[in-house]
Amino acid sequence: MPVASRLTFAIRTALLLAATNTWAATTESSDDSAQSLTLEATNVNAVYSGPSDLPEAFAGDQVARGARLGMLGNKDVMDTPFSVTSYTAKTLADLQTVTVADALERDPSVRSTGQTGGIVDSFFIRGFAIGEGNLGELAYDGVYGVAPNYRAFTEYAERIEVLKGPGALMYGISPNSGVGGVINIVPKRPLEEDLTRFTGSYASDSQTGGHLDISRRFGEENQFGVRFNGSLQGGDTAIDNQHRDVGIGAIALDYRGERLRLNLDYISQKESWEGASRPFTIAPGVEVPSAANGRTSLPQKWGWSDTKEQSALLGGEYDLNDNLTVFAHAGGGKSDVKRMSDQVPRILNAAGDTSNIPGYYKFNVDRSTADVGLRGRFDTGPVTHITTLMATRYQDELSRGITNGTEIRSNIYHPVDTPKQYLNTPKVLRISESDLSGVALTDTLGILDDRIQLTLGVRRQDIESRNYNAAGAVSSRYKDNATTPLVGVVVKPWDDVSLYYNYVEGLSKGDIAPGTAINAGETFAPYTSKQHEVGVKYEHGTFMTTVALFQIEKPSGEIGSNNVYSVQAEQRNRGVELSMFGEVAPGTRLMGGVTVLDGELTKSATAANKGNKPVGVPDIQANLWAEWDTPWLEGFTLTGGAIYTDSQYVNQANTQELDSWTRIDAGARYATKIEGRPTTFRATVQNVFDREYWSGVASYGAFSPGYPRTLQLSATVDF
Repeated sequence: MPVASRLTFAIRTALLLAATNTWAATTESSDDSAQSLTLEATNVNAVYSGPSDLPEAFAGDQVARGARLGMLGNKDVMDTPFSVTSYTAKTLADLQTVTVADALERDPSVRSTGQTGGIVDSFFIRGFAIGEGNLGELAYDGVYGVAPNYRAFTEYAERIEVLKGPGALMYGISPNSGVGGVINIVPKRPLEEDLTRFTGSYASDSQTGGHLDISRRFGEENQFGVRFNGSLQGGDTAIDNQHRDVGIGAIALDYRGERLRLNLDYISQKESWEGASRPFTIAPGVEVPSAANGRTSLPQKWGWSDTKEQSALLGGEYDLNDNLTVFAHAGGGKSDVKRMSDQVPRILNAAGDTSNIPGYYKFNVDRSTADVGLRGRFDTGPVTHITTLMATRYQDELSRGITNGTEIRSNIYHPVDTPKQYLNTPKVLRISESDLSGVALTDTLGILDDRIQLTLGVRRQDIESRNYNAAGAVSSRYKDNATTPLVGVVVKPWDDVSLYYNYVEGLSKGDIAPGTAINAGETFAPYTSKQHEVGVKYEHGTFMTTVALFQIEKPSGEIGSNNVYSVQAEQRNRGVELSMFGEVAPGTRLMGGVTVLDGELTKSATAANKGNKPVGVPDIQANLWAEWDTPWLEGFTLTGGAIYTDSQYVNQANTQELDSWTRIDAGARYATKIEGRPTTFRATVQNVFDREYWSGVASYGAFSPGYPRTLQLSATVDF
């Protein structure tokens, strides 16, 4: 069945579920004297239906004191056996973020490996890659397959949540097999009060834009809601010979009845580039040269790129009774990419000379998702239970076409303009399909007023994929399954201290031996990654601190010296994370932390690589962002911070390395009223000292230059 048909079927199925009253939400409290098996009503929201359902923001409004953990639902940070951070809409606005990658720059566990001025965002979380392939790995409202595939913008985000560590049980297997963590976009939904907000923005060199955010509720009891977010941006960027245009439209509809709640989200966006940036690789044996200034552009002026994304998600919940909740989602997304550009320029020598073959590329990605679940709360004697049973299904189809041009020689410091190449439009062929389905069961048990909580869970995950040759026939097929457990413990000896431990596993699709191996076409079972984590969270009044120690082991396949492909490689990352946020004093806020990583290739088909550091895993990552409300002018706030990343290796042999780097940002904002209308002016300078640096490296060894000095200005007015 084509993906579009599957998506239509999934949405019709969700509507049918709503019509037959099979979705649910809240319950309330019961008599404590009940004995034996007692059903108890409490809030067990399964689906976020508006800002009022979210965990409240912590002091300072920069970070929320809880997040949604997939099928576990919304959880307070002190009741969560994981390290999780949720950045609020206020933070996204005050930092003048444009993309999710911008928002996560301040997280010490996350590093962006996408290119400044590039067409794709990708990440490392705890030293493991997220979002590097053509199948997006960002969750949207807790499910995969809906968030835009190549780049997600913050205009339609209420919050950006980051779960550190494998999330296969809570979210299902990640579409591209990432295990380092989960990034979840909480969408903006209709507010209780009417809102009409306009933000005008400017970024050097001449990027100007406008963003309109409108929210309304209707009906005798305000049961119907609508929220629209639309924005346009365009102009030259801070990078030489580069132009960017973006158009975004997002609408959220909801219905809130006595028992039934429904949400419908739709996103449409288009991003166009002239001279888009691309990552670099480097020839073997060549020392990585110093980075050029971030505004230097190697790609040809005649290169261009267009990315169109559309996605929709229907979700709902229904109160079967005062104790039991049924919930469901159905939706999907479609991505269309066309570009005439450089691919991955290769640095040939220490002087920075490059070789590159441009190409005309076309990608089509279709995704669909559907889930249904049941959640309830009950007591067995002194033990409380929150139990969730959930079934999920995700499908995708990737099509691709490429027409290659002729080689271009240039230099990273002194780019060379070459004549425009005219290439034939490529024929787009189906490349692959995936079908990921599973059933999961979790139970959170609590005693002593939930001062001790134990979360147990198990997921049965089925994985099927097919690859196609140029004739359209199946060239290889893979079908297997795996069982993923979860154990999480929370102990709260005092009201302001929470100790936690988790053992959780991540899943990656099993490989198919490549055509260069003797055993070409052989399929392998899903890879199981294992995480152990222990931590402590301390809520000191208006300031929150978390310290976590973790170990993640991830196996992978390699071709050995006998030219046989087998699962004989393993990466182990051990680390200590310190994260903090909140008000350290009235009017003074801090956000950031430090991650110390010990990454090691514990197994390798190449004996000389065993014991080396993995590609892209630094020893130290540190972030600090501070805000100070000045006493001499009410509403005036000074902001600033630093980002530090230690040196990173580009290859597994550890012979090529990127230098460590530090970036300093600074800014200010002023909140006031003009003719009674709340107004906020913001200014930020990224990379104040115009530092030249390589910002990060992807798992396949491609690295990118960092931001040039960039000025951002904006003004927000509520009408």
